[in-house]
Amino acid sequence: MSLVAAIQSYSLRAMRSGTPTLLQRGWRLVLAAAGFGYGAGIRARAWSFTSGLRRIRRLPCPVICVGNLTVGGSGKTPCTIALVEWLRARGRAVGVLLRGYGRRDSGVAVAADQHGIQGRWEAVGDEAVLLARRLPGVPVIVGGNRYQAGCEALRRFPLDILVLDDGFQHRQLHRDLDLVMLDATDPFGGGRLLPRGRLREPAAALRRAHAVILSRTNQAPELAGLRRRLENLAPGAPQILTRHRPSGLTDLAGGGERPLGLLRGRRVLAVSGIANPPAFHRTLTDLGAVLAGMLAFPDHYPYGPDDILRAEAAARQEAADMIVTTEKDAVRMRAPSSGRPILVLRVDLEIVEGADALERLLMPLLGGARG
Repeated sequence: MSLVAAIQSYSLRAMRSGTPTLLQRGWRLVLAAAGFGYGAGIRARAWSFTSGLRRIRRLPCPVICVGNLTVGGSGKTPCTIALVEWLRARGRAVGVLLRGYGRRDSGVAVAADQHGIQGRWEAVGDEAVLLARRLPGVPVIVGGNRYQAGCEALRRFPLDILVLDDGFQHRQLHRDLDLVMLDATDPFGGGRLLPRGRLREPAAALRRAHAVILSRTNQAPELAGLRRRLENLAPGAPQILTRHRPSGLTDLAGGGERPLGLLRGRRVLAVSGIANPPAFHRTLTDLGAVLAGMLAFPDHYPYGPDDILRAEAAARQEAADMIVTTEKDAVRMRAPSSGRPILVLRVDLEIVEGADALERLLMPLLGGARG
């Protein structure tokens, strides 16, 4: 594990600990001080846009943003997949724009075109590759400057509409619709700004949202109270309730489909490098799996051969029947040549309330598509 990953992992443990050690308390103070400076920067940046000091640029087609308030874990990728599929089912040619977090290259790059994936995850980011796998034929373009990425997408592909994945804070690009995801199990990342908490900006920023999409509502401890708070934070914005529905299980080595029922009653080692490992663990137990052990790495962790060996050793020690990981982790893994199989759990976003309200927001944008 790199030094940066180790610091991130320790910071996360310090923030989430219910009984912090003296060292963790001291580290929390350091993070809180850094958060104060971060907050001042966020407020100054927000003012620069509202005052018109900084320019917001428009693309010549509708742009729908799927964003969030916290760092990772809210379910943006399954939401983006579901949204693109909805648009394609209505005959629209859709492209996806995203930053490509964790990529080693810079500038604008085409992660996937109508022929398939065009870059390794190290070059375009794990989320871009995952989107390309789940949305074959859909152009996926990465770049820190989403306006430039959008221009490149429209130059290369005959697109009607663009979906901006994880762009709520990227205010340089005009959006026709801002959909903000909140994880109902931890909607405000501990209630503190980065780096003390997981908030990218204050919860009051939800006033910019056209709709709030709550994920994992089936796991939420106090959903009614959260909804009342959101009514105050984002008055008038529809609240769309969703859940993560397990939809498949594949073998990392060969991609062969396995039945979800295979997990029931089996001892499983859960391996993940995502922002919200407990939600993944809960999904496994809801499927009837017995959690024999858990290995949690930092979000976007680049797995190496030693990490796979470590997982295999942990599985042996805990007498696990199999190792299970997430789709996003699978992008960053290589299947072992021997040992226990590594199975990949696929999840889809399912709307349980508010589908009509979301459709009413989306329909006007279909008429404004490029011809």
